[in-house]
Amino acid sequence: MSRALALAGLLLALLLPTAALAVTPKADLVDVEDEVMCVTCKVPLNIAEGRQPDGQRALIRDLIAQGQTKAQIKQALVAEYGEDVLALPETSGVGITAYAIPIVLGALVVGSLALLVPRWRRRPAAGMARAGDDDTEAGAAGNLSDADAARLDEDLARYDR
Repeated sequence: MSRALALAGLLLALLLPTAALAVTPKADLVDVEDEVMCVTCKVPLNIAEGRQPDGQRALIRDLIAQGQTKAQIKQALVAEYGEDVLALPETSGVGITAYAIPIVLGALVVGSLALLVPRWRRRPAAGMARAGDDDTEAGAAGNLSDADAARLDEDLARYDR
């Protein structure tokens, strides 16, 4: 008997977390509000002010109180106000360009950087000796005036002590 109870308890403990995960999260006004537009102002509902946006918010609150999910609320808003109420562009036709243009531009930037960065890294810095020039110390010493060379020798002599 105790084994059966332990097994039932274990089975119940395993099923409870999955049941909790299967529950769809309850929609909230803030989550829905930033994905829909005010149909008169043509701005996102979360920043719109006036009677029309307040009416839309009231409808969303009523739908949330009825226990509808975010997708159901958006469907109800589309049924009430039309497709213009959705803030996200369509995923077909001309609306797809809103998704495609940033992706293409990002790919162009990454590709350009992949081509140009190695070139920039190979280019010697200004003032640096290039390959094939005299050795660096001789080239640098040849550019010093006599006064600068004397001052350099004095400074180096101070550190050699």
